Amino acid sequence: MFRFAHPIFLYLLLLIPVLTAAYIFIRIRQKQKLKKFGNINLIHQLTIGVSHFRRNLKFFLLMLAFALICFILARPQYGTRNEEIKRQGIEAIIAVDVSNSMLCQDITPSRLDKSKMLVSKLIEQLDEDRVGLVAFAGTAITLLPITSDYVSAKMFLDQLNPSSITIQGTNMAEAITRATAGFSDNKMVGKALILITDAEDNEDGAVDAAKAAKQKGIRIFVLSVGTESGGPIPMGNGYKKDRAGNVVTTKLNEDVGKQIAKASGGVYINVDQTNQAQRMLENEIDKMQKDDFSSSMYSEYDEQFVAVAILLFLVLLIEMCIMEKKNPLLRNFKLFKDQQ
Repeated sequence: MFRFAHPIFLYLLLLIPVLTAAYIFIRIRQKQKLKKFGNINLIHQLTIGVSHFRRNLKFFLLMLAFALICFILARPQYGTRNEEIKRQGIEAIIAVDVSNSMLCQDITPSRLDKSKMLVSKLIEQLDEDRVGLVAFAGTAITLLPITSDYVSAKMFLDQLNPSSITIQGTNMAEAITRATAGFSDNKMVGKALILITDAEDNEDGAVDAAKAAKQKGIRIFVLSVGTESGGPIPMGNGYKKDRAGNVVTTKLNEDVGKQIAKASGGVYINVDQTNQAQRMLENEIDKMQKDDFSSSMYSEYDEQFVAVAILLFLVLLIEMCIMEKKNPLLRNFKLFKDQQ
């Protein structure tokens, strides 16, 4: 597929008809002035060797050179072949809790920010794996279907916040069900659901959903974020309060996380202030079965300005070699007609 990276410069081509009109006007004025000096045929005889054709050809070559300069500025490109690339890895869907309780700062800088930092580092390690992203609170949505596009995964990750889900709460059962539906039917590849949550305000059914996921060959790695002592939930200029006006304290619910991991044959990992959780998760993922899968990618556009630049050089070289008056050394070589 051919394209211009900066097509706006092609508007400069509109100057060519303007310059051409100006050139024709100047040539007409010159001819009118010559007639004032005397007989036009006598003037032609006195200017033997001068050719209108050469003069016009030089102008045409200059306009062609100008057009080629416009093309170079517009950056002509060619590419976008659809290539199928074979990869070997696992399928991993990351489900991130974005409920209000994840704003708690008992983990620095906050539970949600810590989770996003952990996921970002994890995505960087998934060289040949496929990854998907799910956000959940009182309900769950798929932000990114399972893919090899890590750039998009990080982009969606950066945008995660409690406003991503309108219904508040922590419905891990729906998060597990939603993520489970996103995996492929390939039974030869390892499937990992990475569930990042503080497990507070949990709805019923999460353990049953984990058991159903296990039957489909999906292991759930629960990464709990928060502390048992907990902390308040930042809301606007203050903290979240109950109906009585007391500040609400959110605490980590480790029991539910451990039950979910056990039910799916997965692993429970507590996320603290160190990188130990990431190392543990990477070690567990490395143990999982990998399989070949293909993905379609588009090749990069190739710059074509070099070819245009070479053509521009040749056009300018030819223009410089053409003189309006015939070279005495080439008097017998009549490539251009003399003015008559």
